Amino acid sequence: MNFRKARIFILILLIIGISFGGGYYFGVQGFRASVTKALRVSVSRQVPPNEKVNFSLFWQVWDTVSSKYYDKTKLDPNQMIYGAISGMVGSLGDPFTTFLPPDQNKMVNEDLSGSFSGVGIQIGFDKTGKLIVEAPLPGSPAEKAGIKAGDFVAHIKDVKKNIDIDTPGISLGDAVADIRGPEGSTITLTLIRDGATPFEVVLVRAKIDVPSVSLKFVGEGEKIADLKVNSFDAQTPDEWDKEVDQILAKGGTVGIIVDLRNNPGGYLQDAVDLTSDFVKVGSIVVIEQDGSGRKVNYKTEKTGRLLDLPIVVLINGGSASASEIMTGALQDLTGAKTVGTKSFGKGTVQEPIDMAGGAGLHVTIAKWLTPNGTWVNGTGITPDVTLDNPTATEDAQLNKAIQIFSQ
Repeated sequence: MNFRKARIFILILLIIGISFGGGYYFGVQGFRASVTKALRVSVSRQVPPNEKVNFSLFWQVWDTVSSKYYDKTKLDPNQMIYGAISGMVGSLGDPFTTFLPPDQNKMVNEDLSGSFSGVGIQIGFDKTGKLIVEAPLPGSPAEKAGIKAGDFVAHIKDVKKNIDIDTPGISLGDAVADIRGPEGSTITLTLIRDGATPFEVVLVRAKIDVPSVSLKFVGEGEKIADLKVNSFDAQTPDEWDKEVDQILAKGGTVGIIVDLRNNPGGYLQDAVDLTSDFVKVGSIVVIEQDGSGRKVNYKTEKTGRLLDLPIVVLINGGSASASEIMTGALQDLTGAKTVGTKSFGKGTVQEPIDMAGGAGLHVTIAKWLTPNGTWVNGTGITPDVTLDNPTATEDAQLNKAIQIFSQ
């Protein structure tokens, strides 16, 4: 584990709540600062000490399946153990607490680099357990095909991978593994939008390498800086610093738009660091509260470079986790105005634990609160100005943000 990965990580939407169908689930998970080292695990019939649980039924089923199942080629002890562990974790009823077999855990770790091969969607489960698109990534095959945040992924089909399945009951890890694939390969997704008739989208997988931060100057005289943050990944702090340096070098900036639309989250510490450019040193950006009620405050540690500039934050249903942390902090600490539609509402934090053989376990350990103590879980953040984008050709939300600076 390198230093970046050992820092707190918030995934929305994204488990996942932000994950990639062509990457993984930024925005659904939330990762805590410390990462437990890999544990040595072996299969044993010895009952764990101090556990008042009868494991005989488990071993009875194991032995019966092993001896009676007709297709012995399907009896893979490792996969059987992974399935049992997944079922145990799934019994908690928390979609953000999940077990990842080695291949899925490897995908998560690779995706945190900010570059991956796939269709370019973050996927996760909504409150009813449906597999949904949390956000399409800019410039990705998914975005070009018109896939939108909130689309329900009802069916996955990939002839070459021999996949042809409905998604109800599917695990997030399996969905990611099914949707993900090599560059140039084809997959068909059946989607349902707003309860309407299902429709199919055929996508060709591609290498997705989208900058996590981009900058443009907008408005009259181009005096408003529009900072678009696509994710909070390993590249975000450096890319943010470069764009802020451009703002400072240009001079004459009268306002900042922080565009967090379709940003499913990422590293919590990144949200703290980016927010620090707008507030005083020592400001509380986010509060972590565990099950016993104990609270830990995460404060800014560096001098802000964009202090005293008015801020408008753009959000929508694809804005989750770390995006909501930054939005809530800017609202509470600076009075920033928000424009768009209600955010996703992912308010918990997960700790990633490396297990034996490359597997991983993500456990919900706490909830997070805004500086004023607001918990957005399940409710999201309602913008000051609720406004949808009715067409793909005009960005009404961005235009409204620009208009606010002239009021």
